[in-house]
Amino acid sequence: MEFDPARLAVKDRYRLMSGVIVPRPIAVVSTCSTDGKPNLAPFSFFTGVGSDPMTLIICPVNAPDGSEKDTLRNAKPVEEGGTGEFVVGVATKDNIRQVVGASEPLAFGKSEFELTGLTAAPSAKVRPPRVAESPVSFECRTIQVIRTNPGKPGGGNVVLGRVVHVHVREDVIDAKLRVSSKALAAIGRMGGLEYTRTDDLFTLPLGRRALEP
Repeated sequence: MEFDPARLAVKDRYRLMSGVIVPRPIAVVSTCSTDGKPNLAPFSFFTGVGSDPMTLIICPVNAPDGSEKDTLRNAKPVEEGGTGEFVVGVATKDNIRQVVGASEPLAFGKSEFELTGLTAAPSAKVRPPRVAESPVSFECRTIQVIRTNPGKPGGGNVVLGRVVHVHVREDVIDAKLRVSSKALAAIGRMGGLEYTRTDDLFTLPLGRRALEP
């Protein structure tokens, strides 16, 4: 089968992408409104960008009416009306139900922390709190927002953030900064309502050696 994206409905494009681009890491992102009200939401269009500077992206899509979702509204740069800050936590086997619960579309200013029971812990360098139940949290300052289709339903937004502080639970990392996949126990997003655990692991050498039987 072959498809011309221009001939597919927006929902079908999303279904195709989210079903194929898997598994996706799940970020639980906390922000604050300009008047200090906390917000929390999960995003599976999320990844790292580079290590110098330490940079990552989250990709909130526009709301069904084309407006900005709360995370983007809060995290966009100050000159665009936001706070320019956000914190990224990790979805794990222990907090996944609460993380997914934070996707409930509450009214602007209502707290997903209260809804889900996740704990808001103070951050070190940014205003938004971090999720205490996340074994790793990245405090970020927004560098730039790239909008692929402003004001349109399904339009994407790339929020580029510079990591300014990192919290890591001690059992997750060793003295050489090697992360234990078992201790992290991250959960990945598949298509639809499916999720996957990350405890079925194997190793491969890099380059030509990976081709050897």
